[in-house]
Amino acid sequence: MKELNIKTTILSYQWDELSKEDQELLQAAKDMTKNSYSPYSQFQVGAAARLADGHVIKGCNQENAAYPSGLCAERTTLFAANANFPTTPVMSLAIACHTQGHFTENPGAPCGACRQVMLETEHRYNQPMRVLLYGEKATYVFKSASDLLPIGFFAEDLEG
Repeated sequence: MKELNIKTTILSYQWDELSKEDQELLQAAKDMTKNSYSPYSQFQVGAAARLADGHVIKGCNQENAAYPSGLCAERTTLFAANANFPTTPVMSLAIACHTQGHFTENPGAPCGACRQVMLETEHRYNQPMRVLLYGEKATYVFKSASDLLPIGFFAEDLEG
């Protein structure tokens, strides 16, 4: 037997410690929570991605009465970025969660499906994608999507 250890570094920032660029991206994600269609969960999630060319792509969660038919904010954002700018890497992805009239105190974490899409987006462009998770108490910053999903599944894994 061999024991393997995984180490993830999470940087925790107060709002005023963030760069202006990160504050703007997080604000875009926060603003997108207002566009969330979440009549069932009442949990509004907004996301914003900054591309290498400076474009900012925004998205939010979209629910549906047939629950599996909805889509998370992270995936709506990344799929829109990849569809509209297929050759432009995503440099940063900011995520904010709002419920019961206020933003969550602690940063919200992406679901497993979103982590896999984030990881493949990063892998697709062969460069790290920073992930910023907003919370009223702190914002967590990950240097790479792989920090959120250290053992991923890629196209190479389908080759047998």
